[in-house]
Amino acid sequence: MSADSSDIPAPDPEREPAELASFREQWKAEVRQRRTAASGMYTQPEASTSASNTTERAISPARSDTSTKTVTINNTHPAPRGFPRPATHSVAGAPNVPVLASHGQSHLSPTLAHAVEVYRNAVLHEQQSQLDEALRLYRQAFRLDPNVDRAYFKEHELSAASPAGHKKTPSTAKIESVARGTQKLSVDKDDKDKPHVTSEILVQMIKSFPEHLVFEPEDETGGPPSINLIPDELLLKVLRTLDYTTVERFATVSRKARMLSLDSAIWRDFVHLAYKPPQIPDDESLTDIVKQYGSDCRRVYIEHPRLRLDGVYIAVCHYVRMGSSENAWVNITHLITYHRYLRFFPNGQVLSLLANEEWQPQIVIPMLKPTLRMKVHTHLTHAAPQKPKLTHSASQGFYIGNWSLSGSTVYITNLAEKHPAPAHATGELQQGKYVFQMTLALRSRPLGRWNKLDFIGYDSVNVEDGEAISLPLKHERSFWFSRVRSWAGYH
Repeated sequence: MSADSSDIPAPDPEREPAELASFREQWKAEVRQRRTAASGMYTQPEASTSASNTTERAISPARSDTSTKTVTINNTHPAPRGFPRPATHSVAGAPNVPVLASHGQSHLSPTLAHAVEVYRNAVLHEQQSQLDEALRLYRQAFRLDPNVDRAYFKEHELSAASPAGHKKTPSTAKIESVARGTQKLSVDKDDKDKPHVTSEILVQMIKSFPEHLVFEPEDETGGPPSINLIPDELLLKVLRTLDYTTVERFATVSRKARMLSLDSAIWRDFVHLAYKPPQIPDDESLTDIVKQYGSDCRRVYIEHPRLRLDGVYIAVCHYVRMGSSENAWVNITHLITYHRYLRFFPNGQVLSLLANEEWQPQIVIPMLKPTLRMKVHTHLTHAAPQKPKLTHSASQGFYIGNWSLSGSTVYITNLAEKHPAPAHATGELQQGKYVFQMTLALRSRPLGRWNKLDFIGYDSVNVEDGEAISLPLKHERSFWFSRVRSWAGYH
């Protein structure tokens, strides 16, 4: 039975009792009331496209046609008063679907809409693990509106509940802008206009950097730092006067500092100072080495093998020696500890010292110089009584030789023990009958770069006939690098 009053036949008032007529009128009034309430549930405001910017309303047909027809509603026709109309979309081949509520930001105030947009950006930065930027955006959003989180989640729920055809497509303008800025910042050119980029890890990191970087204040309430007034060219000039460890510490200050520290001019200076014979073979070109690492001088300095010249390599060795005892039931053993030192110089000279446990590294390292043999007698005759004396016997393990590096293999040759000639001689140094040579493998582990030397071979060479005899490496241990601040690495 249709609920429309026009479908109900008009009874004959003479034949119909008064009670039945009253019931019929009451039923018709109830049907009209239900229809009005149902029509009001699907009402939403619509923005008019006319010049007067007035909102027009219309009532939907009483009988909803569920057939697959194209239905178009002309908003210019006036609607009956008192009856709102649900917003419908004209879709070909599908029934009209009323929209319950708008999932856009038209129902938000301008301030709240801006706060929600900032909050959305903060969520995106948090998902990308950019916590500092996310925290700053969260604070900005809550300063704009304290209830921005509720508005954001309400809008998010409405967007998730809306039909797939009405979902918003996120704008990629900001992502493209960041990508362009990353490409601009991560690509530099050397003097020959050959582009090169940083390592993959840094490339992935700087992709999230904004295009315009500045030094941020430590406190949000403070003004911009004064360092922002200094041009980048002047900052790079200052950075080129520092050592590589100081440059990397500066890079950890901020994103702006990191981008400045990646300038190719800084690392090109380090590469040209470090990689020259004997760090590289005489027949190998430094330009070819740089090309192997994608023309990234910073990567060359970090990844290409090089001996550290700003410190000393130390090996702590132990062995057990049996002792003698008057009691046959007691066995005495002695743990003997000794140190080997290797110091390399840029001119290809290397110093090797073997010292017992009485001479700790803090005493030996300041004296580990090519003139150590001359200071032996100085300490013997002029040292203060309270200081330990370096006797001549203690310097018997001091050798001077030459070194070269090929790939990650270190070759030490002509290690000769230098000692003064007798008093009646001319005073020149005499060389022994034998010289020694070492072959070592240069490695980087566990922390630091090129900080370990492993023994491959240790030979004794007869000076007269050149015969080499391998020495046992039973008690030898690896050399570990220890930096000395007062020693210049490359010059």
